[in-house]
Amino acid sequence: MSFYYWKTVFKLSETEKQVLSENGVTQLYLRYFDIELSPKTLKPQPVSAIHFNEKPQQKVVPVVYLKNEVMLQKDLDVKDLVAKTRDFIQQINRKNDIHVDEIQIDCDWTLASRDQYLKFIDLFQKSATEKLSATIRLHQVKYFGQTKIPNVDYGVLMYYNMGKIAPDSLNSIYNRQIAERYLKSLQNYPLRLEVALPVYSWAVHIRDNKAIGLKNKMSLSELNEDKNFKKTGSYFFEVRVSHYKNGTFYRKNDRLKIECIQPKDLEEMASDLSYNLKTIPKQVIFYDLDEYNTNNYEKGFFKQITDRF
Repeated sequence: MSFYYWKTVFKLSETEKQVLSENGVTQLYLRYFDIELSPKTLKPQPVSAIHFNEKPQQKVVPVVYLKNEVMLQKDLDVKDLVAKTRDFIQQINRKNDIHVDEIQIDCDWTLASRDQYLKFIDLFQKSATEKLSATIRLHQVKYFGQTKIPNVDYGVLMYYNMGKIAPDSLNSIYNRQIAERYLKSLQNYPLRLEVALPVYSWAVHIRDNKAIGLKNKMSLSELNEDKNFKKTGSYFFEVRVSHYKNGTFYRKNDRLKIECIQPKDLEEMASDLSYNLKTIPKQVIFYDLDEYNTNNYEKGFFKQITDRF
């Protein structure tokens, strides 16, 4: 069992340390930085690099989030990007006295960006002394004949973000009906897969029946206790009076749709995946480590989920 850590500052709260300890977590997948296009030059640049306020006690796997827009650049110097990406990872490691033996690339590549992304992975693999892993989405599993398979040591199946952010009643983080369209494809996927499961929640901000934004770390219990909101359905709330909350303006009659992952959802995911995966995953990685997320689950629950595989 492991966790993704997706904040720009690495500093664990006592609650987060307790979660790692009681679940025997010895490895963390840390987002080191994103790579996106500079608005001015349209050249790749690293952004939101991690800063360490303390040294991790667990084994570290650096994760680089590579935006698909970068891979779509026709004049992209892929070899140069690989060299700069590796160099920046090494700079962070040296500065913080961290030794790693694996790197992970996170990119939701498409058919249009496929060739450049696969070239990026190939060159990265050739220059690496570490193991290399990559995130894999459900559509990339089902249509691997078209999307192809990255040249990595293993993939991590991102079993979340399955639907569109929309004002309807569907949960875009996890929907079993959508997942079932892809599950049988796992039997045919040639690359060994580990599994990433969601433990986060957010609210879809709806105005005039259009989704206008996402608000992270917002829960049912929080809105139930806020008198500015009126519950209108199992996961829907209506704004009673126009007001600001945490820097966001909510207009009267706006709506919020809470999308969250209940314990029964994770049990369902584990059951469906264990039945359909070709091999038992060596790693079940929860996204993401934050006491706001982990407080929604009882002590020992994460181990219960991993034991289902």
